[in-house]
Amino acid sequence: MSQLIKIDKEYVQWINELSSRFKSMQIKAATKVNQEMLAYYWMLGKDIVDKKADSKWGSSFLGNLSLDLKERLPDQRGFSETNLKYMKRFYQLYSDIRPQLVDELDSHEIRPQLVDELCAVPWGHHRYIIDKCKGDVNKALFYVRKTVENDWSRAVLLNCLDTDLYERQGKAISNFTNRLPPPQGDLAQEITKDPYNFDFLAMREGFDERELKDALTSNVVQFLMELGSGFAFVGKEYRLVVGQTEKFCDLLFYNTNLHCYVVVEVKIDKFESEYIGQLGTYVTAVNHILKSEIENPTIGILICKEKDNVLAQYALESSSQPIGISEYELSKLYPANFKGTLPSIEEIERQFK
Repeated sequence: MSQLIKIDKEYVQWINELSSRFKSMQIKAATKVNQEMLAYYWMLGKDIVDKKADSKWGSSFLGNLSLDLKERLPDQRGFSETNLKYMKRFYQLYSDIRPQLVDELDSHEIRPQLVDELCAVPWGHHRYIIDKCKGDVNKALFYVRKTVENDWSRAVLLNCLDTDLYERQGKAISNFTNRLPPPQGDLAQEITKDPYNFDFLAMREGFDERELKDALTSNVVQFLMELGSGFAFVGKEYRLVVGQTEKFCDLLFYNTNLHCYVVVEVKIDKFESEYIGQLGTYVTAVNHILKSEIENPTIGILICKEKDNVLAQYALESSSQPIGISEYELSKLYPANFKGTLPSIEEIERQFK
């Protein structure tokens, strides 16, 4: 910054505004470019399908088209044979949603939310979705919308695809719709999963609940990602003073989307109905001790190794508190003596002497 006027507050503020304005325009320009590129890819995929190009010009057609487009547009990228195949699949995946969708994507007029969502997702993300969703348009649209809502990076999207988020989202057994006012009940159900995937943990066989909770909080970033958007970690074994008694809930979170506290209890064994009473007490205590008047009612999530769905449903009907029950998966278990099987530092050093 200029040495002559760097101490002038008005000038500094103006420079900051100019910088912010330019960055905002850059983002808008990049978004516009992405929209135009996707519209072009859509139309090219449509042409390939409508012209029945594969049967008309033979099995090597896409390879020849790639070469010809690269020759005519030498400075442009994106015309590899592989990418042309993705353009065709892109069109085929979404073209049957509504008959007019094709015309809406082709036009530059005001378009419905669905088209805007498709155009807001980068092409690299679309390729992952196309590969993983195998022609299931409802599944694909789920990931498109989640990408837009949460601004997922490509790595986060791939993780959600690999862990089958679509099949798990909102699947917990709960009493949310009966215990919470609309629309909070539906929103609370949507943030649940069943099962939760804990494969990011490295656990040894025979672990106990304390070890599992310690591992979850030691890997809290991955745990928050698995819980979903809007979760903020408040504490582990959070102390609640109820009358003359101290109670400690396993894990306490706050969800910024629901504007409420979320008590999470983790059990390493099969679901038992008495767990609902314990969790319900914690939920009630948080409502009395922590919740403000402007915040929504606290909800509870019980995560067990396994559950009997009928027993779980009966237990929830007996509870006055909003609670969801899910299972967890943990497929990577190491032998109990795993650490003992590793060479010591001294043994490794001796190998290099």
